[in-house]
Amino acid sequence: MDLLADLEARGLVHDTTDRDALRRRLADGPIGVYVGFDPTADSLHVGHLFGQLMLRRFQLAGHRPFPLAGGATGMVGDPGGRSEERTLLDLATLRANTEAIRGQLASFLDFEPGSYQATLVNNADWTEPVGVLDFLRDVGKHITLNQMVAKESVRQRMASANGISYTEFSYMLLQAFDFQWLYEHHGVELQMGGSDQWGNITTGIDLIRKTLSQTAYGMTWPLLLKADGGKFGKTADGSVWLDPAKTSPFQFRQFWFQTDDDRVEQYLKWFSFLGLDEIEALVAAHQADPGGHRAQRVLARELTTLVHGPHASATVESAADVLFGGNPTQASDEAFATLANEIPTTTVAAAPSSLIELLVQTGLASSNGDARRTIGAGGVYVNGVRGAEGPLEPERLVRNRFALVRKGKSNYHLVVIEAS
Repeated sequence: MDLLADLEARGLVHDTTDRDALRRRLADGPIGVYVGFDPTADSLHVGHLFGQLMLRRFQLAGHRPFPLAGGATGMVGDPGGRSEERTLLDLATLRANTEAIRGQLASFLDFEPGSYQATLVNNADWTEPVGVLDFLRDVGKHITLNQMVAKESVRQRMASANGISYTEFSYMLLQAFDFQWLYEHHGVELQMGGSDQWGNITTGIDLIRKTLSQTAYGMTWPLLLKADGGKFGKTADGSVWLDPAKTSPFQFRQFWFQTDDDRVEQYLKWFSFLGLDEIEALVAAHQADPGGHRAQRVLARELTTLVHGPHASATVESAADVLFGGNPTQASDEAFATLANEIPTTTVAAAPSSLIELLVQTGLASSNGDARRTIGAGGVYVNGVRGAEGPLEPERLVRNRFALVRKGKSNYHLVVIEAS
């Protein structure tokens, strides 16, 4: 299966310019392809993964990816997909954000010298030196107002109560200039983006045709939305970030593990690099035993490994298994350290003498009497074993250091005994 056919089979193609022509061009030899990421925050989030992974797919197929950090376009803000104008960031913040996401863009692609080497570019490098009059003459004169107003993203904003500023209206010209500059200086022939970017992409293609008399191509993928229509990657607690300091690898893993059954097959096709036959077999096994969450487990492992590395992925999977029914005695110290950052944790100098003392120390019981009643009702487990009133035997602890206490069905607390 060729690259375009594989992308189509995965549901990753929403729109393209002349598809047969694009298919022939991809078959002819390596093509330069770019996706832009505006640095509106100091980290990318899972909503950006489509772009990063599409670039990775093209590189693995023998093409040259150009991830673009929008140091210039980020100063303006893309009106697409928004009902009101973005808050503009100052130059220092934008530059700091651009530097912060450079490493995240680089982690998905191979930047080592070679035929398919990825090249990270920043549109501030070629936009900042251009004066406004030169820009209007060399770019603006080739794009008609009629053409700009006809774009869906612009029409929606013009029809909204908030309207659209001239600043955001000009974003389309800046993105078209990016495409033209990358085509001329790096031979980039294909731009990709979400389906809301179609108007911006085709404007760049027109500019290349008018100024360079060359043919360029465009492709978009479907917009990522949750089942309720909300923005993909948004939870009740906010965005799911790629930066482990903003969203821990454990929380990142859980985001994917909690994928609904009716969406897990599509997410495997979109976000994993498993073959389509592998995905079909995995989904069939999952449907035969939905309670095992096999498909979600593989999806979470694939994405966590890709973003945070195999060691972090294995550690957080072990920690999650411990928390949701696994055997704590088999967990590593790193798994317990992961849990200590995710659930309430108490560190003590010495092991509590009894389960009653442990419950009171951790706040799982308000008093000795409350602890006795909870234990008597059979509602307390220590390292997976139901607790009984009396001394807390050393063998109940994991490596004499860890006690994972569960009260009821889901009230967890980790006790860590300081090493002597």
